[in-house]
Amino acid sequence: MRKILFLSLLFAATALSAQKPVELLLWPDGAPNTNGLTGAQEDLKGGRVANVVNPSITVYRPAKPNGMAVIMCPGGGYGRLAMNHEGHDMAAWFTTQGITYAVLKYRMPNGHNEVPLSDAEQAIRLVRGHAKEWGLNPNRIGIMGASAGGHLAASLATLYGSDATRPDFQILFYPVISMLKGVTHGGSRKNLIGEAPSDELEQKYSLERQVSPQTPQAFIMLSADDATVLPINGIGYFLALREQKVPATLHVYPTGGHGWGFRDNFTYKRQWTGELEKWLREGLAFPE
Repeated sequence: MRKILFLSLLFAATALSAQKPVELLLWPDGAPNTNGLTGAQEDLKGGRVANVVNPSITVYRPAKPNGMAVIMCPGGGYGRLAMNHEGHDMAAWFTTQGITYAVLKYRMPNGHNEVPLSDAEQAIRLVRGHAKEWGLNPNRIGIMGASAGGHLAASLATLYGSDATRPDFQILFYPVISMLKGVTHGGSRKNLIGEAPSDELEQKYSLERQVSPQTPQAFIMLSADDATVLPINGIGYFLALREQKVPATLHVYPTGGHGWGFRDNFTYKRQWTGELEKWLREGLAFPE
């Protein structure tokens, strides 16, 4: 009991000693593309937001940075963003480990499939651009995402435009991966590539088909009973990574459904946090 109390106090003290979060606009001088949305951001129930017109990252810096950073892409079917349980709620967990943590508030496609990925690429540019100031190793910057945010994270990992925007690792919560009918999440597919996409577009965003030996190492987790985003999405991506000899680990929990994020009511929260912490500490391999 004393040990638990001590660890709880240490966690709280470390969290409090971390610097206050800072929000940075991705495109302070205007984005190079548009999704056609205008007006004010919509703040919805449960910490969700929609109609993002000014994309940003909110950065949480630890008291003692270990050189690693993680950029989180919340889910929401490419129609909205679950900013709390798939975003801000995880900040203290990461910063306590010395990891700089950033939550990406990205724009929705709204008929322009290239927009979310452009925001993700700009986010990693921003983090790498502040590496010296924030005590980061620019070669230890990872991307993370949940559900459709997992699709965006995996898009960055497979479709990055240059070495400057390639993440060094990826962490995926119950991700949407494929755009193929019968496999994909229907709402994410419709919002990203439309109701009747070309074969070329469908193949491009079916990320299990875009894996190469240069795709970064991955940690994937999901529930076996997920009826919203079928497990074959994450499992198929894992198999594609292994086929290309990309280091990858997959954790499938018996129950939990979809969308658990950092919520305490997920039965296997202690398991996934412990397994991810160990992977971040011991499972990653970086070039010297």
